[in-house]
Amino acid sequence: MSNRSNRRNSRMSKHITVAIDKCVGCHTCELACAIEHSESGDVELMAIRGEKPSYRLNVEYYSGHPVPVNCQHCDDPACVHACPTGAVSRLATGKPVLVDDARCIGCSMCVQACPFGMMAMKEDGSTAIKCDLCVRRLARGDQPACVASCPTSALFFEEEEVQNRAKRIQAAERLVSAQEKAEVQEIS
Repeated sequence: MSNRSNRRNSRMSKHITVAIDKCVGCHTCELACAIEHSESGDVELMAIRGEKPSYRLNVEYYSGHPVPVNCQHCDDPACVHACPTGAVSRLATGKPVLVDDARCIGCSMCVQACPFGMMAMKEDGSTAIKCDLCVRRLARGDQPACVASCPTSALFFEEEEVQNRAKRIQAAERLVSAQEKAEVQEIS
């Protein structure tokens, strides 16, 4: 098997991607994530019990545009290498990078190692938290909570090849558009 095949097979089979032009910055994805990862699993119960939301996805703003950002579940995750107890790991090829709370000692080495800033410590500092792609939902055949809740369909959970094909089509459209603009300018 070639190196290229090895790299392809080591990657996550599905990823969350963002259609930036569709995101309106409503933060519904953050709320859905917080609810999914809460003890109660219900926004009203969270409020009644005083449960503080703990989401694993952030809507950041770049040049005034909202962009949902989540863990990339890297092929060679720095967080996994930084964890001294093995609490941060990937169970199998094509699976998400997860944190095992029982093994986490709260040292925050994984948080410091993440090049995307997508790991954090729980408010009490006891353990690290990060996107787990809603593994319980995936086990039931559902999409991650952030994807399922997005009212504008700005988030997708899809195969890497589907994502790459869409990117190639967009690049081709931009090239054709640029060429057409250049031809119009030549005529003028």
